[in-house]
Amino acid sequence: MEGLIIKGIGGFYYVSTEGGVVECKAKGIFRLRNVTPMVGDKVVIEVERDSNVISEILPRSSELERPMVANVTQAFVVSAMRNPDINEELLMKFIVMLEKSNITPVLVFNKVDLSYQGQMKELTDLFMGTGYRLLFIGAKEGKDFDVILKELTGNITVFCGPSGAGKSTMLNRILGKEHMETGVVSERLKRGKHTTRHSELVNVNDGFVVDTPGFSSIELSMETEELKDYFPEFHEHEGNCRFTGCSHNKEPGCSVKDAVGKTISEKRYYYYLRFLNELMEVNKKKWSR
Repeated sequence: MEGLIIKGIGGFYYVSTEGGVVECKAKGIFRLRNVTPMVGDKVVIEVERDSNVISEILPRSSELERPMVANVTQAFVVSAMRNPDINEELLMKFIVMLEKSNITPVLVFNKVDLSYQGQMKELTDLFMGTGYRLLFIGAKEGKDFDVILKELTGNITVFCGPSGAGKSTMLNRILGKEHMETGVVSERLKRGKHTTRHSELVNVNDGFVVDTPGFSSIELSMETEELKDYFPEFHEHEGNCRFTGCSHNKEPGCSVKDAVGKTISEKRYYYYLRFLNELMEVNKKKWSR
């Protein structure tokens, strides 16, 4: 029997099957192979000694480590327009992490009622050429939620973003009930208190959504030359660079650099160079050990 892991708590996994939700434990062989079943995994279930066990994990199409979710088809990266203000560096790093995991980000900007004049255009310009969808909503008021619901159909969607951005509020409104305890933003720190306790797949509009803990920091981990692959606005220009394998940094005749300020956002390119330098330093230290 096959199914989909929708929740995992205390060594038990809850698997959605055609016959309903089944409680399972994982076979010991996974521990020996250093493999951990993840929410979102498609699995094979067998019965051993009157107990249901996960005997096989089917191949994953995608995998996130933070949060731990498999087979995600899209990620709603939620940021608040204000309270707390958008942390651009954190947002950019998370987008890179999703690109590395082969998951297309959908950028959701919440609390539109708190935005300043021209902020929506600034954000649209920031991501020009990326092909990313930008959604501007008001989770508390339910503003423009119809477009959110349409996007969920047929997908496994992970909701990610810093604490206080409104992830749990969004999911609560989508479900029409309090699915997870909604956190409040600390007035002193302007940060959200982490209240989401675990990742869980919830069936919505013939798809699944995941409510996940907020994140406050991300460290990029990859080879330096990989980074350019995770900025989609670079792709159409790369074949025109003078040098094969151009890093789009200091090389002459770089088509990507020529496009900055035209079809590539100057600020996005700034973050690319910043992350590139960070990775060069980290990898240099790693290889010098």
